[in-house]
Amino acid sequence: MSFPKEFLWGGATAANQFEGAYKEGGRGLSMMDITTAGSLDQSRLVTYKFEDGKVGRGKVIPKDAKGAVLPGQYYPNHIGVDFYHHYKEDIALLADMGFKVFRMSISWSRIFPHGDEIQPNQKGLAFYHSVFQELKKYDIEPLVTISHYETPLYLEEHYGGWSNRKMIDFYVHFAKTLFKEYKNEVKYWLTFNEINTTIMFLELSQESNDQAYQNAYQQLHYQYVASAKAVYEGHQINSQFEIGCMICGIVSYPLTSDPKDILANRYAWEKNIFYSGDVQCKGSYPSFAKRLWQEHHVELDITESDLSDLKKGTVDLYTFSYYMSSVITTHDNDEKVGGNFSMGVKNPYLNYSQWQWADDPLGLQYYLEMIYDRYHLPLMVVENGLGAIDKLEKDGKVHDPYRIDYMREHIKAMEVAIDHGVNLIGYTSWGCIDLVSAGTGQMSKRYGLIYVDRDDQGNGTLARYKKDSFYWYKNVIHSNGQDLGQREE
Repeated sequence: MSFPKEFLWGGATAANQFEGAYKEGGRGLSMMDITTAGSLDQSRLVTYKFEDGKVGRGKVIPKDAKGAVLPGQYYPNHIGVDFYHHYKEDIALLADMGFKVFRMSISWSRIFPHGDEIQPNQKGLAFYHSVFQELKKYDIEPLVTISHYETPLYLEEHYGGWSNRKMIDFYVHFAKTLFKEYKNEVKYWLTFNEINTTIMFLELSQESNDQAYQNAYQQLHYQYVASAKAVYEGHQINSQFEIGCMICGIVSYPLTSDPKDILANRYAWEKNIFYSGDVQCKGSYPSFAKRLWQEHHVELDITESDLSDLKKGTVDLYTFSYYMSSVITTHDNDEKVGGNFSMGVKNPYLNYSQWQWADDPLGLQYYLEMIYDRYHLPLMVVENGLGAIDKLEKDGKVHDPYRIDYMREHIKAMEVAIDHGVNLIGYTSWGCIDLVSAGTGQMSKRYGLIYVDRDDQGNGTLARYKKDSFYWYKNVIHSNGQDLGQREE
């Protein structure tokens, strides 16, 4: 066996990290537009202004302040890598690689600047029409994420974001607008990017008190209902739509054979992975949800109508990101991991990237087989890749054998899973064109197969250059995954 004939090879991006033009074409502000740059050791911060004119920056906006773009601060997402003005050039490069699918997101605040308007911004709608038409020219299928870590700032400040039930209606109106507008241009949709990180990131931020969990589980519930209602409405608008969930797929293993470690790892899977997957794929909360809520005395606002909506709006696809694995233990251990979106204990059997992410292709095979057996839905790996520091040579070349090695081994793991019976229909490498890192705001943490001339301070021409991995991936696609040898120009 091998990759299916119609396998969707491609790459993935997100509007807030990629698109730029943050205040062009009638677009409103999102939280990312007031978020400064950071690094592996320095957290990204948000900037704000008080009523008396004083300004500040911190991890959250104080209650008596409003988010604001301040002079003298660097906001990497304002320009991203300027896809807004380079989309024709960029899509031509993707076509040169042979892409079958391009995963992108639509900026909510480009369509509804505040998020609660009735009428959409026509200039925003027109921009994405242009993008979809350009993709169609090259027979590239768009895969559109409706909400990818980007909520209009106005909704955050005036409604409290996803802590407010009203967000369900705002989101569904946004989704229905997109479904109607692009019903003949887009077939594949994802409702929320890495929806489960709402829970996973609590441990990273060390905000693990009961109130934090109450807020997180409530926000998730409203997002589940919003997703389900959007799926239902989408199918009414176009029965050919394929609408999926998107899960942050971090595999975890028990460190030892101690039964306590085994059970702790199972509970980690239930909390971090299965909880979100079960609701969106099966249409109801799993039995272990009560245990998770009881751990933090969570009492959710759930109505009978909500439960009905969840059942009616199960997804057609299960998609996920996969970069690394982690280890779970109940024992003290000094071998700690500490990096960008990574924490816990080191796995002694794996190598780690400079951002402290475990290189574990076998974990991808494990995840694919585990998830397909649980849900029996078509699967797509919609984020995967290696963030690394690349060097642009004087001749315009970028030699990135480390990225080729990483992708090769993960593609091999996907093929084994397919041979074992998994219905895997697509693969989109993350940041196929270099973009701003979500976690650190850096450009130096590059994932792309195409290099963009821009640095961590915002300097550079934004010129595009093909990396060695560009030519290698082009050959992978051309051979439908059969030739994984290293190929350069």
